[in-house]
Amino acid sequence: MTVVPDDNLMTLICDVCGDSVTATACVLPDAEVVWTLVAEHGWSGSPFATGPHRCPHCSLLPPTRPGQSSADMHGPGGVLGIDHLDDATVVTVSGDIDLATGDALRAALREAADADATVLVDLSRVPTIDSTGLGLLVRAHLDARERGLTLGLAAPSRFIRTVLHTMRLDGVFPIFDSREDALERMARPALSAAPASGPER
Repeated sequence: MTVVPDDNLMTLICDVCGDSVTATACVLPDAEVVWTLVAEHGWSGSPFATGPHRCPHCSLLPPTRPGQSSADMHGPGGVLGIDHLDDATVVTVSGDIDLATGDALRAALREAADADATVLVDLSRVPTIDSTGLGLLVRAHLDARERGLTLGLAAPSRFIRTVLHTMRLDGVFPIFDSREDALERMARPALSAAPASGPER
């Protein structure tokens, strides 16, 4: 469902039940970005105006509904593993990062940060991310920075790169093309502070 703009207001419509909420639009780098509107009202779904978006009630329901194929949702996500290496802790994630997988990812990122090493989130098996997942990564980045650590992202999909670029977060996270490249480059202090590659356009 597309968010409907009206002057300085935006209306968010739930794809499941049709419920809606209208609020003042926030000034963002791109008019198509509705991440703040989604997050502030407890909704889940795409950070962009084009859905899917789900109200707080429907966010707790199973993702499938009549007329929706399994291909529409990419499949459930989850944390595949946490690998404590010499120079970094790698959190490997699979499937979509959304409200359903938020608790598992939050716990994994907390465990990784507690290791007091560089944190790398392997996104090579993650097709999409919603506002919930994006918020978790931003929070984990801030927590890591407070500890004097670096949190990097490995092999994000084109969709995730677009989200990060649109939100102007691609300059916040070090972003790498692969897990191997990330581990090699993040071990070098001079390179750990800057993204290794820009977003695809």
